[in-house]
Amino acid sequence: MSEINAQKPLPAIILHSPQMGENIGATARVMGNFGLSDLRIVTPRDGWPNPAAETMSAGAFESETVTPRVYESFEEAISDLSFLMATTARQRGMEKPVFTSKPAVEKLKTQSEPCGVVFGAEKSGLPNEAVALCDAILTYPVNPGFASLNLAQAVGVFAHAWADHDAETEVSGVNPPASREQLVGMMTHFEDELERAGFFFPPEKKEVMTQNLRNAFTRAGWTDQETRTFRGAIKALALGRGKARIQRDD
Repeated sequence: MSEINAQKPLPAIILHSPQMGENIGATARVMGNFGLSDLRIVTPRDGWPNPAAETMSAGAFESETVTPRVYESFEEAISDLSFLMATTARQRGMEKPVFTSKPAVEKLKTQSEPCGVVFGAEKSGLPNEAVALCDAILTYPVNPGFASLNLAQAVGVFAHAWADHDAETEVSGVNPPASREQLVGMMTHFEDELERAGFFFPPEKKEVMTQNLRNAFTRAGWTDQETRTFRGAIKALALGRGKARIQRDD
């Protein structure tokens, strides 16, 4: 690995609601094989720590080659990340860029701020609300007649592509990308004001409308400065709307 790439942040591997400890351990093992160390586990079904995971990790946890962290929510797990890819076989009707492993790695290696790749549970995959918070989709050219990949195998395909990639890219831009915490905070602020303004009507369509808005926001590639500016604009519009109501009441 070149000195330039060695200085760039390595992507976090986020496991969303994994079921089997064996798969978590095997994921850690293959991460260690290819030089990835940041493993984030969201609400593991069988709890943590997990003896089955320790056994399957082949010492990756004990040697601190891979550092696991457990989170109670997906939003908490991704709060410091500025770019996210959701690993899924389906685009799910969302307008997001779709990458296979090699172009996905090329995209991730252009990131100067922390980034991550999200993998879903063994049985159900990623929920739509998690995919909606990701910037892009990572998919593999698997046999459509037999597309099921083991969780650790799916991580292994990406980890190998990451280690195998030797291209160097140049990062441009004055302001750093927004962290996921900043982006989610901005979207929540906007959605709260839309709720107060009666935008989500009829109520049963709120979930789909929110998902569409979040997909549009995550495609935009926000910087931290842009999120602050937009939140200022939301606040100004909300204050202006309040003044307009007062004038009408008078």
